[in-house]
Amino acid sequence: MFLIIYGYIMSSPKSNTALERLGHDLRSARLSRRVAVADLAARAGTSPSTIARLERGDPGVAVGTLADVLVSLGLVEKLADLVDIRKDDLGLALTSERLPQRGRSYAATLRKQERQDYKSGKDESDDVDPNGVAF
Repeated sequence: MFLIIYGYIMSSPKSNTALERLGHDLRSARLSRRVAVADLAARAGTSPSTIARLERGDPGVAVGTLADVLVSLGLVEKLADLVDIRKDDLGLALTSERLPQRGRSYAATLRKQERQDYKSGKDESDDVDPNGVAF
């Protein structure tokens, strides 16, 4: 959730904390690789001031810029793992609640087969005589 006050984007306290931690971690990754801000900016195709904003946790920096910085640092696979649905316990629990509780009935299976036969052009009147005897 964002609030725009006098042209500035204000995000929630929880997201501010997470963005500040992300910025701190990006700065640590850059420094451990001994890459200067200007060099990282050139590699990522952005400006040094944008890198500084990203490292401060500014919510106004585009996600695409974050992705370019992660590519430059060799960490782009981390971006794909941000919202891994296989690790989303709440989402998995809600999905399992919505699963059907019983299987398809035999009558429904027969109706489905009849629709498929009709669509494929299979005409059963050739196979059965008027007295109901099959050939």
